[in-house]
Amino acid sequence: MSEEPQPSSSCTRSVCPVCDKLFPMSDIEAHVDRCLFLNDSTAPQSTTNGTTVDGSVATAGRESKRSFSIFNKTSPNVGSAKRARRGEDRNSNGGHVNEEDIERTVIDLSDEEKEKEREQSKREKAKAKAAEDDGGSVPLAEKMRPNELGDYIGQEQIIGKNTVLRTLFEKNTIPSMILWGPPGCGKTTLAHIIATHCKKHETMRFVKLSATMSGVNDVKEAVKVAKNDIAFKRKTIMFMDEIHRFNKLQQDIFLPHVESGTITLIGATTENPSFSLNSALLSRCRVIVLEKLGVEAVMKILERALPQYKTIMFENNNKVPDIRSLPFVPRMMISAESIRWLAEICDGDARIALNSLQLALNTVAAQQEEENSALKRISLDEIKEGIKKSHMLYDRKGDQHYELISALHKSIRASDDNAALYWCSRMLVSGEDPRYLVRRMIRMASEDIGLADTNALTVATSTLNAVQAVGMPEADCIIAHCAVYLARAPKSREVYNAFNRCKASIAQHKGPMPSVPLHLRNASTKLMKSLNYGAGYNLLHKDESGLRYMPEELKDEHYFSE
Repeated sequence: MSEEPQPSSSCTRSVCPVCDKLFPMSDIEAHVDRCLFLNDSTAPQSTTNGTTVDGSVATAGRESKRSFSIFNKTSPNVGSAKRARRGEDRNSNGGHVNEEDIERTVIDLSDEEKEKEREQSKREKAKAKAAEDDGGSVPLAEKMRPNELGDYIGQEQIIGKNTVLRTLFEKNTIPSMILWGPPGCGKTTLAHIIATHCKKHETMRFVKLSATMSGVNDVKEAVKVAKNDIAFKRKTIMFMDEIHRFNKLQQDIFLPHVESGTITLIGATTENPSFSLNSALLSRCRVIVLEKLGVEAVMKILERALPQYKTIMFENNNKVPDIRSLPFVPRMMISAESIRWLAEICDGDARIALNSLQLALNTVAAQQEEENSALKRISLDEIKEGIKKSHMLYDRKGDQHYELISALHKSIRASDDNAALYWCSRMLVSGEDPRYLVRRMIRMASEDIGLADTNALTVATSTLNAVQAVGMPEADCIIAHCAVYLARAPKSREVYNAFNRCKASIAQHKGPMPSVPLHLRNASTKLMKSLNYGAGYNLLHKDESGLRYMPEELKDEHYFSE
């Protein structure tokens, strides 16, 4: 036949994907068209003179209407043709390649690719298993956010049964509010529950923004969409995290839209709203105060997170718990003592507790893989190794700063030396400026001790000089001595109270302020002395001459209690 492959080394050849024979590249496409045409059972049979059985001529135009060409990627034999071409190209001598060599090459390459696919599949499975084991890059605190209000732990005073907020939530009536509380107490989690609740109702839409990444323009865009949704009777709830990051001018963007009901604003802040938020905005929103989580609440949160790492908790009696009812095969065991220790050192911050637990479990899981152990028991010492000290919430310019110094002042005033030492030490450990601490003690020495022990003021001022001369951490003992001395010293607020009464009397005085009596005035000239200025200059007691030292209008005023 004319279509038999001819050996040649002067041109590049290719394999026909239909008959698996070699042809020059210039003729391969035309040959494939003929092969497809001849192998098509529905096509009219061609005769040797180029005509069909019914006498029609097989024209080139009909040949162009083929089902697919060699360049169509959907052809079932194109992959084999390419592999055969690669095998033919490796024959650098350009000699003739028989069909057995091509077939052997195709088989070898096919096995190689299958092996690569198997290796790739193994790697993907290993990556998936690793992601399942360590939870990926998502923090444990984020993965453990509940979606239902029934799974919310803590804050029973505001979201517990029969509370106002829970009743409104169950009736789908969510008011504008400001969630104020320390980090990790559940503000963002409560907003997440509200967002999940909104997804179940077509009449509610939840928009989540953060003042750390969003600006006024983002709020305006959300309000535009909210105005359009009103026409479809759809309510928009906007959650603004870290709302105190907006200054008071930027906070004005919420006022008209909250007032008109276009949006329901839920703000979350760790700062005191009285100082960080606009008073007009506060009048339109209800402030919900969230407290630090208790130890028991944090323990429940940690216990609920253990199955994420296929970990079980056992009591301190070292008895292995019953694992037959568990939906997973446990890999690690942790004692209840370790869980309680984590709950106690996190200072009521569930986020700190969960992330600390994640760090500890990841560390132990890595050791478990190296040791090839089936069930690893996590001890309290291993937990403490990764977490050296407890977490303390403190801000040298925030509420904690003023709350702690107030606690110290009241403890010294009440003569509680034990409490005074605790609050003083806590401020120093938290990183408070020791000079500020001693300056406040100087005030305490004058305000609360006063005349009862005049040496207290000397001790306080000497402590300030010593702290400035020595510095921290050597000055910590000096400050502690001063705090305990002031707490144990006798107390007298006689002068302090009398001074406050005097200030109040001056502030409330009606009419012109009284003039200084003549005998109390300065007599710097002979004329002034002749006018009886300074007559009380040499008097040592107020009753020597019957002269009064108070203005006549204030003769009946007594600032010191009798």
